[in-house]
Amino acid sequence: MIFQRTLLREFAITGIGTLLVLLAITVTTQFIRFLGYAARGSISTDAVVTFLGLAGLRYLPILLSLALFVSILLSLSRAYRDSEMVVWFTSGQGLLSWIRPTLLYALPLVFTIGLLSLLLTPWATGKAEEYRRLLESREDVSAISPGIFKESKRGDRVFFVEKLTMDLSVVANIFVYSEEEQETGVTVAARGFTETSPNGSRYLVLEDGRRYVGPPGTAEYKIIEFEKYGVRLEEKAQQTYLPSIRSRPTNELLQERNPETDAELVWRVGMPLSALALSMLAIPLSFVNPRAGRSVNLMLAAFAYLLYNNSLSIVQTWVSQEKVTFAVGLLGPHLLTFAIVAFLFYRRVAVSSLFSKLRRMRA
Repeated sequence: MIFQRTLLREFAITGIGTLLVLLAITVTTQFIRFLGYAARGSISTDAVVTFLGLAGLRYLPILLSLALFVSILLSLSRAYRDSEMVVWFTSGQGLLSWIRPTLLYALPLVFTIGLLSLLLTPWATGKAEEYRRLLESREDVSAISPGIFKESKRGDRVFFVEKLTMDLSVVANIFVYSEEEQETGVTVAARGFTETSPNGSRYLVLEDGRRYVGPPGTAEYKIIEFEKYGVRLEEKAQQTYLPSIRSRPTNELLQERNPETDAELVWRVGMPLSALALSMLAIPLSFVNPRAGRSVNLMLAAFAYLLYNNSLSIVQTWVSQEKVTFAVGLLGPHLLTFAIVAFLFYRRVAVSSLFSKLRRMRA
């Protein structure tokens, strides 16, 4: 059917373009954010790409939902603006005829959003938390950002490196300040790298440098020149931890029912439901009045999206605080949105029918 194929092609082209733009914006902002963390020494430089990928997976359901809504809205708004709607309406394709092709386009994406929200996003969140704990438990040279003084976990050492090699395995121009019993030591070296011994101990191996050792406040310092010098890196003892509610698998949340897990389920299940509701809401919101201009419906659609998204967050908070039941929090916002969609469809169809009757009476 030409009508259906035309709409699906238009939706797909607009959707891909919208998703690419949203991904570019998200990746750029998150990349700048993690670079800032690395510059402050909060995370290691080689962890930026890993955290960026995991953050992208966490944001993907929201980006897909927004791209779905925007692609339908822009495609139908353009059809109104270019008078294509007039052609379709006169060909017998009423407003309700747009539901079927919209669902054919939206349902695969809604299913994908559901899988991401219920399965992949918790996994990515858990991996990010696990990786962050792993970095925090290590006293590694790779965790040192060039140009920044980094204190060890125990507070008895301070590291500084001037630069890293491209593969991040070797550091150059190293400064190490250490406190050992009644003496302090200052070590400078041309380069260094980490090495693991057969028994599992890890060392920072420094090459071509000097070490100054002596009691503080006196001139009795020993100067030691070395070709290779090893500094043992202590590993932080593993601590027991409880994973955050956002990182727990969905099946665990279903087994352990309490206000906190119910609130998280409201959000996860609500993502695909909201995507479906928004795809239907985009049809009546796409109407463009030539006298009012295109921006009016776009502003209204943006307001509707923000209101809907914020309502999900509010309801999630209410469920966690036991102000509303789980069933109300899970279905309430979506049923209300579908009711608004039905009203808007009824209003648009009623207005169109009224105008058709008036034209026939005048004829």
